[in-house]
Amino acid sequence: MHLMTPGRKVFLVLNYTLLIGIGLLCLLPIVHILAVSLSSKGAATTGAVKLWPIEFTWSSYEYVLNRPQFLASMWISVQRVLLGTAISMLLTLLTAYPLSKESSQFRFRTGYAWFFVFTTLFSGGLIPWYVTVRDTGLVDTLWALIIPNAVGVFNVILLLNFFRGLPKELEESCFIDGGSYWTSLWKIYAPLSLPSLATVTLFTMVGHWNSWFDGLILMNSPDNYPLSSYLQTVIVQEDLSHMNADQAAAMADVSNRTFKAAQIFVGSLPILVVYPFLQRYFVKGIVLGSVKG
Repeated sequence: MHLMTPGRKVFLVLNYTLLIGIGLLCLLPIVHILAVSLSSKGAATTGAVKLWPIEFTWSSYEYVLNRPQFLASMWISVQRVLLGTAISMLLTLLTAYPLSKESSQFRFRTGYAWFFVFTTLFSGGLIPWYVTVRDTGLVDTLWALIIPNAVGVFNVILLLNFFRGLPKELEESCFIDGGSYWTSLWKIYAPLSLPSLATVTLFTMVGHWNSWFDGLILMNSPDNYPLSSYLQTVIVQEDLSHMNADQAAAMADVSNRTFKAAQIFVGSLPILVVYPFLQRYFVKGIVLGSVKG
């Protein structure tokens, strides 16, 4: 147990102060967005809202949640996250496991590993990437948002390093009992890798949910935009041309600022809900998978 010397007390005070400050820097923008979205049109337009709603109202959320295109884009994002995460995790497991073996067990293992590392350093560029996706017939489909990014090399490296840190005796005992490599992967490696798997899952989910550029490039119709791409057109480009007359009239009761704030908060809410269930694995998974044990 450490002695509470004066120097250590000063260190702890400065450390906690710094961490609380960083936490507030991350939290306050979310609180401000929530306050703006719950404020009246006049209060938000004048910039009077800071961290607490002024003239509390749900009108912005009522308007946002009654917009068919917003709900449709959110549903596309939900499908993308569910399918994309499941496929990515499966492929990441199936890639990381053999690459975690020694060359004596998996011939040309080093060559395959360098092939994956090469893709993190060099790419063909945006146009060849788009042409490849187009020629496979994926453009304007949900699979265009999932398949091109199905294998994250960083996630593979994180997971294979975790696998290499597990005792080899566990797999040897599996083989002695008549198990195969498939048995070893699903019965030993996958259950013992829960911290790293949770971390990789979180990375993948957030990546799919926040990705907006591929939706703009690969979707010809705005009706097929995922939520992040839709929000980018409405909030950043302020493209409201797809609104009908009733929706445009309803905007009279909602400030453009509260309207944007409500969409941003609703768009970020799913990740804010999921993260607390995975965060306890997050740091442990990063540390254990970052170096070979």
